Amino acid sequence: MLFMIIERFSKPNLQPMADRFKQHGRMLPEGVTYINSWMEVNGACCYQIMDAIDYPTLEIWLNRWSDLVEFEVIEVLPSQEYWAKQAGKPSL
Repeated sequence: MLFMIIERFSKPNLQPMADRFKQHGRMLPEGVTYINSWMEVNGACCYQIMDAIDYPTLEIWLNRWSDLVEFEVIEVLPSQEYWAKQAGKPSL
């Protein structure tokens, strides 16, 4: 399953977050893979694509950072896969 993760950072948590990342890396559990990420130019928000076997496995990772980061999680599909699924559905 693919997830778009929107991470919002508060200014007081930036240094503790950077320190934890330097010490422990992403802290991904088995079954979760980091795909790519993009930062807002002001550093207030990060957009990530993560691949996980299921939401509960992804939630393990979310919990490891939730004291420093506010998350929004959206399950996504590649566009081609979405439209292929739509093509197989009957019209209304």
